[in-house]
Amino acid sequence: MKKEWILASASPRRKELLSKMGLRFTVCPACQEEESSFQRPEEVVKELALKKALEVAGKTKKDAYVIGSDTVVAFQGEILGKPEDEEDAFRMLKRLQGTSHMVYTGVALVDAKTQETLLNFVDGTKVSMYPMTEEWICGYIERGEPMDKAGAYAIQGECALWIKGIEGAYSTVVGFPTARFYQELLRLGVEL
Repeated sequence: MKKEWILASASPRRKELLSKMGLRFTVCPACQEEESSFQRPEEVVKELALKKALEVAGKTKKDAYVIGSDTVVAFQGEILGKPEDEEDAFRMLKRLQGTSHMVYTGVALVDAKTQETLLNFVDGTKVSMYPMTEEWICGYIERGEPMDKAGAYAIQGECALWIKGIEGAYSTVVGFPTARFYQELLRLGVEL
């Protein structure tokens, strides 16, 4: 019998990306505080992804693979998380507009039965933005899209109008590097 799959995240974007891969899974979000012992963005997401997968794997009684993931936007090495309020969203977007930044997504895969970590990697994509007007930024914030997004923007939403280009995987910016994940599964001999 094939193992079940569990996503240790409530992110609608991750759910959508994994569904598009043809993966059938249940959702069981990790509940622990998202704290890392690292400072560098790529190390932070790798660690948090693993913590989430291990937490959910430790709670389930199912014979399942547990997927943990975490995404951050990093500007000049500083992590820009989800904005605390509209003022914070404005500050982030003002910094990102007209420049380039990195988006890192960490992924972990844990076998819930054995508690073995099968995968733990980070994927990074460089995002370049056109200059934005303050009026557009304020309107974007008023429409609410930035408020639950790392870096205060959604590449797949209205902010796509200001994306000059990317170097790396689009899905990594959305929240889960699907192609890299699939290639890692093939390498492991794990079937979807």
